[in-house]
Amino acid sequence: IVVTGSDDRLWKMWALPDGNIIMTGEGHTDWLSGCCFHPSGAQLVTSRGDTTVQIQDFSKRCCILTLGGHAQAVWDCSWHSCGDFMASASMDNTSKISDINSERCRYTKRGHKGSVNSIEFLLFSNTVLTSSTDKTLTLWDAR
Repeated sequence: IVVTGSDDRLWKMWALPDGNIIMTGEGHTDWLSGCCFHPSGAQLVTSRGDTTVQIQDFSKRCCILTLGGHAQAVWDCSWHSCGDFMASASMDNTSKISDINSERCRYTKRGHKGSVNSIEFLLFSNTVLTSSTDKTLTLWDAR
């Protein structure tokens, strides 16, 4: 499966090797910057330049949740291994940990002096790793 963004603000999921489109999503108002499959494989989180992340549900074939809160473009997104939390990294020098069940941001991590370009949860852990244009990697406690 390959997920791509396009200039028409749609994202498409393609099956490999046959190249058939499995699903098309919309809702973001800017370019696609990142995506990550939910640990169960039933959902996809996408991040874009419009300062939001969206959760797409494959069985419903639509967006089920849009989370805002960043002041600038969101570069990356990642799921916690339990599937209840999602992390986002932004050009606004912050990262956020969101609780999907309550549909809100739980924590905003500040400390980078530049854009936060990537974010990843350590498997089965509350530790988050971010990388930034300030030339640093930072380990955070997601709690």
